[in-house]
Amino acid sequence: MGVVCVINFPLPEGKSGQQTVDMLQKRIETLGATKTGNFVVDCETYQSQQPAPQRVMHVLHNSEHPATAFAILDTGTCLVADNTFDQLIHKLKAFYAPKKNAKVETKGQRYEIGDFIVKIGSVVLGQNISFKGILIEVEYCPCVMPGECWGLMQEFMQGFLGNIIDSPPQYIKDRLNNAVMPSDTVMQYLEFYNNFRKAAGQQQQQQQQQQR
Repeated sequence: MGVVCVINFPLPEGKSGQQTVDMLQKRIETLGATKTGNFVVDCETYQSQQPAPQRVMHVLHNSEHPATAFAILDTGTCLVADNTFDQLIHKLKAFYAPKKNAKVETKGQRYEIGDFIVKIGSVVLGQNISFKGILIEVEYCPCVMPGECWGLMQEFMQGFLGNIIDSPPQYIKDRLNNAVMPSDTVMQYLEFYNNFRKAAGQQQQQQQQQQR
């Protein structure tokens, strides 16, 4: 794998999530990108059943690595295991149980264009599968050091996303001189997933207060 950047694309005023996805797909296809299938990145969050200290574990899957499960603790430690880890976590219900309505999933179209892989996905949250946003993943395959290719990646992204990124995201900025790993991709997704969950929780609280 190469250097991956995951960004949150803001919805233009007056456009729905699907309209925005269609617009972005048309832009990348106009540049000559080829569809190469679908992709999914999902996250299930588990909470410790012990009264104290309360610990949280996020288990993510990336269709780009179908045989792998990524377990990320609230301390930031990431365990990379094979997908039999899912069976193990279900046997540990006395210690970790899934949080209600906390599952998040990004699903969409995968493209290839030159040395780049582009994924445009819609984010849905909870059992009601409510739309929360659009995440775009851009991978530059020939390089594994973000500091050596960020300028090229930024120029490429501006070609179909506009000037929404003028500097590396903080996660990448902290690792400019480090070789990337598959876990770096899911860590970026998790950061956005936690933001979407937080925003959804705040919205729910506001609705409850208005109903009182």
